[in-house]
Amino acid sequence: MTTALTVGWHLARAATVWSDREALIIGERCATYAQILSESRASARGLLGLGVRRGDRVGTLMHNCWDAIILHYAASLIGAVHVPLNTRYKADELKYAVGFADLVGVFTTPNGSEHADLRRLMKETFPVLAEWRYGHPLHVAEAPSLQFIGVLGDNDEQCWLTRRGFQQASASVSEAELDAAIATVHQDDICVMMFSSGTTARPKACMLSHRNIILTGEALAERFELTLQDRFWDPLPFFHMSTIMPLTACRSVGATFIGVEHFEPGAGLVEIEQRRATIIYPAFQTLMASLIAQPEFKSRDLSAVRLSLNVGAPDLLRRFASALPHAKQVSCYGLTEGGGVCCWNEPGDTLDQRVETAGRPVRGVEMRVVDPETLTDMPVGARGEILVRGFCVFSGYYKDEAQTKLTITPDGWLRTNDLGELDADGRVIFRGRLKDMLKIGGENVAAVEIESYLMRHPAVKLAQVISVPDERLVEVAAAFLELLPGANVTEQEIVEFCADSIASFKIPRHIRFVSAWPMSTTKIQKFKLAEEWVTGASLDVAAILRNRSAKEVPTRH
Repeated sequence: MTTALTVGWHLARAATVWSDREALIIGERCATYAQILSESRASARGLLGLGVRRGDRVGTLMHNCWDAIILHYAASLIGAVHVPLNTRYKADELKYAVGFADLVGVFTTPNGSEHADLRRLMKETFPVLAEWRYGHPLHVAEAPSLQFIGVLGDNDEQCWLTRRGFQQASASVSEAELDAAIATVHQDDICVMMFSSGTTARPKACMLSHRNIILTGEALAERFELTLQDRFWDPLPFFHMSTIMPLTACRSVGATFIGVEHFEPGAGLVEIEQRRATIIYPAFQTLMASLIAQPEFKSRDLSAVRLSLNVGAPDLLRRFASALPHAKQVSCYGLTEGGGVCCWNEPGDTLDQRVETAGRPVRGVEMRVVDPETLTDMPVGARGEILVRGFCVFSGYYKDEAQTKLTITPDGWLRTNDLGELDADGRVIFRGRLKDMLKIGGENVAAVEIESYLMRHPAVKLAQVISVPDERLVEVAAAFLELLPGANVTEQEIVEFCADSIASFKIPRHIRFVSAWPMSTTKIQKFKLAEEWVTGASLDVAAILRNRSAKEVPTRH
């Protein structure tokens, strides 16, 4: 029998208690909780009709859209594992993720192709898809579990599974068969598998259970004092926990979740005003700063907003707070392995507490700061590694038991590899990363991931990557390259080389060529590269890539 605290149970409960309440708004489309449940059940039948079963992994490679949310619910209802794929992936990254996660199917969409053509990306990643026709066996050497590719949109890819085909699959499964599948799902089953960069060359797949997702979302609702009347505006990607958590929080109290198809600051202000959003969740300073910078910002009626969540330096958060003086500026701390977020500020905290700390851990979660070597507790105000324990801790890394054991201690503490301290009242102050990580525009990236790719260039002998400050993205990658004897390559050529295989945000904005390294006895002292960093103009990666694209356009005669 199904156990409470599954996402399917949570959605059904919301559809019963708040059946006619507005649940979801994306663009011009909206639906009540009852309508969302009905749509999700129809799509869940479609998954069953395609042969998807409990424990199977289903990927979505989608820009923010209605179908991405419905498929999340559909997979969760039948106990399949939803694997949201980053739409900024390039072919090499996508190939790895689809193959490593053992996906049985991937859904994509033509929507948003003006930003990135995801159907074309799928064909570039798996050339066999150019010839494959739905209904025939699919054989992908790099992803042997893959059985189907679906494209849901107004202009369907006729050779793949279309929306019409998905609806036909749904019609082949009865409501009784669906209910039987739902009844087998358990709260400790894996609900979502989210790729998150760590200190390894490839992202790790974090497994999050139904119970983990629901309790973390309910903790957000409690901390933000969310009510039935709240309207939660979230411009962040649907393939991040930053959407799944607020969506769950809203569902727990019958509030309205407002998703954003594509963030544009002017349109964002209009939507916040017209939808009467009470909570806004830009999170990353680039988004909030762009909202405030709009000429019409001061003339917009944003009086309904009571909370605004952003993460950044205290002085910056004070500036955000002063821009919306009637709303409470709050911050948070978290990581995917910790359910997304494990502590938020409380609305009743003072301004100083809300801009200088990330708040206290939510009810049911413990946090400590320890010596990274001995794991002994550090005194109040002293820096150390942040440890987390409680319902928010993930279920482990997929197919990596060894790394899971290194990350979760025998007594259940999650080692975050983040530096921080606790104040006298138990509030968390984040102080940076213990390991070799960057956070570029809100995306976690391992330095070794970029280094590993740079080392593929035939002219590069050795690559080292550090994080350096950036006004727009907070942090960006700076690459130090030692070339092979006699080799020659330009900064532009390095950028163009990267553009073919790694997401644009990972491309180094600074490139320095070196012939010698600061060394200890045996290792490069990367911290000295950071200490000796002299800020210079960053590379205009977008302009370099535009120029390359212009050169590649064939001339008509």
